[in-house]
Amino acid sequence: MATVQTVLGPVDAGSLGVTLSHEHVLVGMGEDNHHYPWRFDWEATRANTIRELREAREGGIGTIIDLTTPDLGRDVAFVRDVAREAGINVVVATGIWRDIPRSFWTRDPDEIADIFVHEIETGIGTTDIRAGVIKVANDMGGVTPEGERILRGAARACKRTGIPISTHQWAPEEVGWQQVQIFEDEGVQMDRVAIGHSADTTDVDYLERLLQRGVFLSMDRYPGAPGRPTWEQRNATVKALIDRGWAGRLMLGHDYAPMPIVKGQQPPPPQGPTRYLFVSTVAVPALLRDGVPQETIDAMLRDVPRRFLTGEA
Repeated sequence: MATVQTVLGPVDAGSLGVTLSHEHVLVGMGEDNHHYPWRFDWEATRANTIRELREAREGGIGTIIDLTTPDLGRDVAFVRDVAREAGINVVVATGIWRDIPRSFWTRDPDEIADIFVHEIETGIGTTDIRAGVIKVANDMGGVTPEGERILRGAARACKRTGIPISTHQWAPEEVGWQQVQIFEDEGVQMDRVAIGHSADTTDVDYLERLLQRGVFLSMDRYPGAPGRPTWEQRNATVKALIDRGWAGRLMLGHDYAPMPIVKGQQPPPPQGPTRYLFVSTVAVPALLRDGVPQETIDAMLRDVPRRFLTGEA
């Protein structure tokens, strides 16, 4: 069986288990965790992160796809440390989020691809930790010229390495469709692409048009947020796509983005299971009650992410 690159090294794809499609282990907005590390309580942050990851593992999660990029404060050494302590697989990303660094604004897509390929084949920063997925992002207003450079660079890195692309889109404006068109123009094999945040819309026809191009959909951002679909609406969208025969292209997740704890502050006491378990403890039982078979749930949580990460049928 194929292997998948994790923060602790390659693992047999058959051992991934339940896999969350779009998550973060630690996010530092503005890269504050790197630029102003003195502001944060790293001992408390580490302990809290390990607690949540361990709780996720004990709750049945085997693997997290961590789509944290440099402009989100990516720190793969921290992720390796906490993943080892918690005993969970974490796949880390190369790529760029929507805060595109100025150095990329005029970079040729082939040079951008070279950067991503280095992080896939050699390692991230000064570590030997290799990326197992490529992250790109385009938000409200659609794909900017700078964003298009990143998409094309990611496409070329994907073609060179076989490592898949996972996107951030603004689904209410159908930004995923723009992403798909650029990937198609670059000649990317579309089953190496997952269009993320797709549960942020209830427009099933739009999502089906994406699926018809051959991509996967990450139905994430459970349980929702003000102004966005509720978890019940997300479930209804997932169920509608299952009923149309698309379960084999759907993955589930939360886009959970915990931040470092500021010195002098205490993390809020847990109000229930870690958010990494919302899908498992709330959304999935509701889907089962709505008549979705257990084998379909297992496919979305286990088989589909494995196929996305490996390219295997």
